[in-house]
Amino acid sequence: MVFSSIVFIFTFLPVVILACYLAPVKLRNFVLLLASLVFYAWGEPVYLFLMLYSILFNYVMGLDIAAKQEKGRTGRGSLALGVAVNLILLGFFKYYGFLAQNLLQLFSIRLPEVTVGLPIGLSFYTFQSISYLADVYRGKAGGQRSLISFGLYISMFPQLVAGPIVQYADIDAQLRKRFTSWELFGEGTRYFVGGLAKKVLLANNLGAVFEAVSGLSSLSVLSAWVGALAYAFQIYFDFSGYSDMAIGLGKMFGFAFKENFHFPYCARSITEFWRRWHISLGSWFREYVYIPMGGNRVGVLKHIRNLLVVWTLTGLWHGASWNFVVWGFYYGVLLIGEKYILRKAAGRIPVLGTACTLLLVLIGWVFFFSPSLGAAVEYLSVMAGLGSVPLTDGAGMYYLLSSLALFAISWLCCVPQPFQLMDRLWKREGGKTGLYLFYLALFVLCTAYLIHDTYNPFLYFRF
Repeated sequence: MVFSSIVFIFTFLPVVILACYLAPVKLRNFVLLLASLVFYAWGEPVYLFLMLYSILFNYVMGLDIAAKQEKGRTGRGSLALGVAVNLILLGFFKYYGFLAQNLLQLFSIRLPEVTVGLPIGLSFYTFQSISYLADVYRGKAGGQRSLISFGLYISMFPQLVAGPIVQYADIDAQLRKRFTSWELFGEGTRYFVGGLAKKVLLANNLGAVFEAVSGLSSLSVLSAWVGALAYAFQIYFDFSGYSDMAIGLGKMFGFAFKENFHFPYCARSITEFWRRWHISLGSWFREYVYIPMGGNRVGVLKHIRNLLVVWTLTGLWHGASWNFVVWGFYYGVLLIGEKYILRKAAGRIPVLGTACTLLLVLIGWVFFFSPSLGAAVEYLSVMAGLGSVPLTDGAGMYYLLSSLALFAISWLCCVPQPFQLMDRLWKREGGKTGLYLFYLALFVLCTAYLIHDTYNPFLYFRF
């Protein structure tokens, strides 16, 4: 089940809202936990047992760490065991096939053939489990004694399958007590409808353009750039839209999730881009990998090592393929170059900095959407006009001209000014009424699209 579906919007969500608000305050975590398990089992009934195991195992390990620390011990062994088990489960389901293939090709070592699917949301709730164990170990939060509350933290349906990745210390107090109101519910509705519009009206239509270009038998330089641009917009509106919907759903139930995107395509450098894109993932790697390795408080060589390790792992987190590894390493190299060579020179001229950043990000997305490293190199060679590739063709001109309005609207929704205007209107007398009507129109339009359009993918289900 996805948020951008008729079943979720008109059946599942109203039932859960009604059940949660009618239930006594002390039972609301239980109601949300049951709803989250149903939500997950709707699409992954078999892997529900894996998530239940993860909940129970990490619940016990967290209490064990806390108990050992109360007795004057460090709990380091329990932390190591807990993290190892989580990573082994993630590694088996996500990377076993990748490992087996590479061992066979490189060393002629044949591992037993095991065919397993990737459980939806595994990467996200595994990282949240590790966050919990680490936060308890470091004393940032106490061991959660309520299995229901901990189960809700791991399985909460608004952020279960695609984040944002919620660090346990940020939500510990909210699991015990949180505030709800009609005003907060209304704000959550605004977030949800805005995210739904990003997903349905923009991402889906941009995805259709990308799929059409990708299906061409041959590409020109122009068509390759149109395809890459369409994907860059698609993945932003797809993922940021889903994050906005998750944040909005959280507000409806009294939870405050942190912002996950902040106009990343306005960034003036790669460093700034990654402070604005998938913020929760960047925060997780910084908090639990980069800083424990020494962060930037080490010598130059060790700092370069830390950056390359973190960004290679970031790429690998996104997928079991060499193109993802290269994608992560690519950003590690760019960040090192900005830190030690460019010294933020491009950022001194905002337009130049933004243009260079967008170009580098667009190149990065080619590694991201390509099925293999070889396919990525081939696509980039077409974009660069290498070989006998034509500069333009009929298909490229058609998709460019037919998508110009869509691209223009997409760029308008990538910059903060329209949203700042809406915030000012919200504060004016009578402005709220106009915005309510605007969001109602968006919701009706999204519903019409969902009823009549069967193309409704979600890119981050892959990860």
